[in-house]
Order: sequence, then C-alpha cells, then structure tokens
Amino acid sequence: MSLLPGNVLPVQALSLAQARRVALAAQGFRDPTHAVPTMRTFQRTVGRTGVLQVDSVNVLQRAHFMPLYSRMGPYDVTLLQRASERKPRTMIEYWAHVQAFMPVELWPVMQHRMERYRGQRGKWMTADDNPALESSLMAEVADRGASTARDLDDGLPRVKDNWGWNWSSTRTMLDYLYMSGQLAIAGRTSQFEVLYDLPERVLPTVVLQAPTPTREEANLELVRRAARSHGVATLKSLADYYRMAAADVKPAVHTLVECGELVPVRVEGWSRPAWLHRDAALPRRIGARALLSPFDPVVWERDRAEALFDFFYRIEIYTPPDKRVHGYYVLPFLLGDRIVGRVDLKADRKAGVLQVKSAFFEPHPPPDTIPELADELRDLASWLGLDDIHVAHKGDLSAPVAAALAR
Repeated sequence: MSLLPGNVLPVQALSLAQARRVALAAQGFRDPTHAVPTMRTFQRTVGRTGVLQVDSVNVLQRAHFMPLYSRMGPYDVTLLQRASERKPRTMIEYWAHVQAFMPVELWPVMQHRMERYRGQRGKWMTADDNPALESSLMAEVADRGASTARDLDDGLPRVKDNWGWNWSSTRTMLDYLYMSGQLAIAGRTSQFEVLYDLPERVLPTVVLQAPTPTREEANLELVRRAARSHGVATLKSLADYYRMAAADVKPAVHTLVECGELVPVRVEGWSRPAWLHRDAALPRRIGARALLSPFDPVVWERDRAEALFDFFYRIEIYTPPDKRVHGYYVLPFLLGDRIVGRVDLKADRKAGVLQVKSAFFEPHPPPDTIPELADELRDLASWLGLDDIHVAHKGDLSAPVAAALAR
C-alpha cells in the first residue's frame, strides 16, 4: 500500500494490524521520547489524548497520571499539576469523558453540556432543591476562595455505606454547581479532595471571554477531536470519547466527511462502518512498550479494545475477591502494536515494594514479552519510588517474569 508524503493514508480499507497502528500513533505511541520529559513533551502528549480520565483509586498511581507515563516514560507528575493549578492554566477538570482533565479551550464548547445539567439540576440532584444552600455556597466560595466540600460542609453526619461515604447536602450541591459551570475545580488537596472556586478565578480571561459556539459547532468540535485522538473509529467510539449522544455525533460525522476531514473506511473484522481522520498516520511499526491504566483512552472503551486487539477486558475492582479472574487493578501490557499480557499491580508504598499480584500471557505472545515486561516493571517501580518488586505465584506469566527480574 502506498502512502502520500507525511504518512497520510487516503485508503478505503484497513487491515486490523494497520488499524491498530493508526490508533496507537494517534494516541502518541510513536512520538519521540525525551530523556527528561518537559512541559512541551507534556503538552504534545495531552494534545494526542485530548483528555485524562480522573479516578480516585490509588492502589498503584492515580489514573490521570498513568497515560502520561505510558507515553512519556518516567516524568515529574508536577507537570500536570502546573498545567492545571497554576496560571496561566492550560488544563482543567470537567465532565469531558467522565471526570477528566481537558484543555481549558474546551470550556466554551462545554457550555451546552453545562446548560443541560442546569436544566437537570446536576447528575446527583434529587427533586428536593435547596435554593438557600445554593446561594449561600456561592457566596461563601466567593468570599473565602478555593474550598473543599469539607471546608463548606453543613455538618450533617454521614455514614459509610457501599463503596464510600454518602454525600452530604453540601457535597451534592457543590457537584451540581460544578457540573453546571457555576463553580470550577481549582485543584485538589494532598488527600485528593476537590477545591471549588469561581470560574473567573480559575480560567484564563481569554477563555472566559471566548464566544460560546452553537450546539452544532460544539458537537462538531468534539467529534473532530475524538476522531483525531482515535485515528480510526466507529460511530460508537466517536460518541464515547466525549460521552456524546449518537444523535449529536451523526450530523457532525456527515459534515466532517463532506469537508474531507473524515474518510469512510472498512476495517478488517469490524462489522460497523468506520472513519479515518485525514491526518491519521500509518507507521510501518509501533515500538511501544507500556503498561496501560484501566482508564487509558486506548482501552477505556472495552468493545473497541476487543475489536482492535482481540483483548477482552473488564476491570474487577467491584468484583468480590473470590470471583476475580485476573485481579483487582489489572493493567494491559502493550508491546509493539499488540497487547501481549496483563498484570495486577499494587504499590506498597510503606514497604517500598511494587507488588505483582498476578501476571498472565495473552495468546501467542512474542518471544521478548518476558524480558520486556521485566524491564517495564523495573522502570515503573523506579518512577513510583519503590525499591523492590515482588511477584506472586498467580498466572502463567508470573514465574517467568519473576525469574527475569531475579536476573
């Protein structure tokens, strides 16, 4: 297959291997590495991923830090904190995929989403509105500055239930004010608590003064970004990236096809139509070696991960321990353009140990899977500041990788 200059791929059909390489290149897995990743490296990387999903689970490392590590290698996590908490901010948290860091320039694009939440009274609000609490919280945040829900709590007792603390009325109202855009997230405390503040004290003035696009323009921009980050995608995948309704995605896809930004393609083995971004690259090979967070854009849509990599993946955090197949916090191991294994990892920070609680091969792994995984585990442990690696005897990859680590 011939390529045009710049590795642009104007084709009507892709093999599955080609689709994988397109997708991984779009996500930044062929970008040059830097010995010491800089803010420029960081901006280039988030320009590929578009968003970084946030999750509270910290058994290994916070979810939003891991995709950056998978692409940049060992880096200083304060790069993300600088981008999202210091002026002039370039990143901000919002409900962009789910809870996620997104570029600040998407704030005007999200205004229609915020308007919808204002109409719905937020995703957690009940029919029992409390206008007095709403106005008092806005006034208190305006007066005191960035504050946590605990700072502002109404003092009502909470009981621990299910998977966490039941929210107080204050916490519920703050979530509504954030979802509706009346408050913004200024950062997080060392305990991962959200700091709420007024948007004008968080976002750059140029962003706040930017015109709000029409709903159609906003949908078009989000689909364009999703297509660029995916490289090649189905309608479902394009909708999932920024959690959009299919009815909003279809007209945007039609427009982008008409202007030539998206090219309809057939992907080997896919039953659904797909579209290729016109700037998508098809490298001859992908030299990736990465452990992927369960919330990495490459695998967060499980059907897409299965279609691209023949990799069936379900996170088992909420599965009872005796019913887990692979483990609690399992990371796929990407080598080249294939997912060749999976490992259940835990950072025992007190003991300074990276625990490999299980390790499994995927079918037909390449011969270098074992030494490459051992090297990747060493690099990860070093980045996390852990001095040792312990491998438990669970999974057909555990004994070989333990032996490789011992060597």
